Amino acid sequence: MRYRWVVLAVGALAQGTNAAVFLGLPAITPQLRTHFALSLPQVGLLLGAVNLGTMLTLVAWGAAADRRGERLIMTIGGAGAALCLLAAATGNALLAGLALLGAGMFGASVNAASGRAVMTWFSEGRRGLAMGIRQTATPLGAALTGAILPIVAINQGVPAAFAWLAAVTATVALAVAIWVKEPPGAIRTTGEHGLLIKDPKLVRLSVASGLLVVPQFTAAALLVELLHEHRGVALGVAAAVFATAQALGGAGRLAVGVWSDAVRSRIGPMRVLAVAMACGFVVCALLDQAPVPVLVAVLVPTAALALCWNGLAVTAAGEMAPAGRSGTALGMQNSANYLSATLTPPVAGLVVVHVSWPAAMVLAAVAAVAARLLLDQP
Repeated sequence: MRYRWVVLAVGALAQGTNAAVFLGLPAITPQLRTHFALSLPQVGLLLGAVNLGTMLTLVAWGAAADRRGERLIMTIGGAGAALCLLAAATGNALLAGLALLGAGMFGASVNAASGRAVMTWFSEGRRGLAMGIRQTATPLGAALTGAILPIVAINQGVPAAFAWLAAVTATVALAVAIWVKEPPGAIRTTGEHGLLIKDPKLVRLSVASGLLVVPQFTAAALLVELLHEHRGVALGVAAAVFATAQALGGAGRLAVGVWSDAVRSRIGPMRVLAVAMACGFVVCALLDQAPVPVLVAVLVPTAALALCWNGLAVTAAGEMAPAGRSGTALGMQNSANYLSATLTPPVAGLVVVHVSWPAAMVLAAVAAVAARLLLDQP
């Protein structure tokens, strides 16, 4: 059973590489605007193409992994994403947008299939930790890319940045092909089932996950802007606060995974976290004009809490799935997350512009409360 850690390591590496594309590319927004001669809304559409492509194909990739196994699906998806990223390096803004849409569509294979690999290799008593490690790869991949990609784009140009992402993605796809295997006795579905799983508990979990993404992406999209533009904090300091929250959130994913293994429950800890982040965002709203150190002292742990629950939801979705259909279940749960991640930043931004910063914080708290209520349903 030691081999399961090899599978987990490769799966986490694939997850982090996928995050490098959809979370790392925003780090070179200024270079993308200059290279393609785009306005700010246009570059937003360009970057959003990755999320759109991912959301459109998550369930289909999950169902394919249930039928064919995660090795084949992740290898095909990784190779396809690498080719799309290379295409993005060779054309104009329109071609780059279509290529990034394709990169998202192919890259979505990792989200469901790598989770399925962990679900099949790890027993119930270790899945929380294993999924926590896998989910921690997302902020780590984004952080590393955020540090490296701007250097590449500034020194060698935007096409080189796309080529760099393509090379890393292709290398990881090769690692998947070599090292990811199914454990003895792994169950595959025969394909006669419908594409979706109609379990009300899984549907409620997916909707609750989507609601919990609202506070998560409110913090991710607005924290630097809140501190820098609204409260006058230096950009470098605001970015450091954001990085601290990301690091704490990544560590929190491991901690809550261990917690869920100890209490033999994924939903119970999610309920506690939903309440905690709702309270945190309400306090942040009340402290909007408090001294900056006081606001930061509440904002950082609140943002970290909003980041740390994902592994619990993914594990719960896989455990709710019928035998051989964990990939489909993870695809459903992730689709709700990506839909919410696509909608939250612009909606939260509109609330800030037309109402106030505290109103955006309260909106995040309301979403967390709604998720808590859904998680209470039997």
